[in-house]
Amino acid sequence: MRVRGCEGVREGYNLNLKSHPHTLSLSHTLLSVDNQAMNAQREEKFRRVASRRQPNLTVILENVIDPHNIGAVLRSCDSVGIKEVFVLYTEPELQQIQSLPLGRRTSGGARRWLDVHFYADIAACFAHVRQHYQRILGTRLNENATSLYELDLTGSVALLFGNEKNGITDEVAAQCDAHFVIPQIGMAESLNISVACAVTLYEAYRQRQSKGMYDANLPLTEAEQEALFQEYVRKHEEGIHQRSALKRG
Repeated sequence: MRVRGCEGVREGYNLNLKSHPHTLSLSHTLLSVDNQAMNAQREEKFRRVASRRQPNLTVILENVIDPHNIGAVLRSCDSVGIKEVFVLYTEPELQQIQSLPLGRRTSGGARRWLDVHFYADIAACFAHVRQHYQRILGTRLNENATSLYELDLTGSVALLFGNEKNGITDEVAAQCDAHFVIPQIGMAESLNISVACAVTLYEAYRQRQSKGMYDANLPLTEAEQEALFQEYVRKHEEGIHQRSALKRG
């Protein structure tokens, strides 16, 4: 990572002064200052992101396998402050999957900052979810479904999405406390899964922001924010080591 606007200055000193031993120290000093600035900038970002995470909001995906859709969902989750996602595979041919096939561009690096829990067993998955979230709301078109815009998404809630072909299965739908739909007035009867998730999450963001849950009324305690910050630092350092190992290899 580079500090914007500093690249030309730094590279100019390296190019023009590298043959002079006394000016090399000046170049190295500039690099040191540049690195310190980047570290301070990164630390500030990690602390800001950690403080705004929403521990009572999550997403569950059932039988979603398209890498571009998964990557886009994770990116949306990260952008509204979600810290963990549940991936449930109930179709037999999918139940051996233990990692996410991601489109690098669509995920935007979000995967590293999210905890992803894989399940092939419905009961085990929802037992885990209910340990941390009070309500489970699933997207499903039926006569009892509520409009997204009539939901209260400021409480402890898990949002469930199925794949575009079949939606959520009957067995999984039975685990929900309620179902909801995203209102539409066009010819198409459904949205792309990643779009549906993004629309829903940003309605949750709007509601939570209006209640100060991203500033004045942060859900995490200071101790929890610090623990999450330290986790981000660890993940960042692991990423550096992994990239270094790949270059050496």
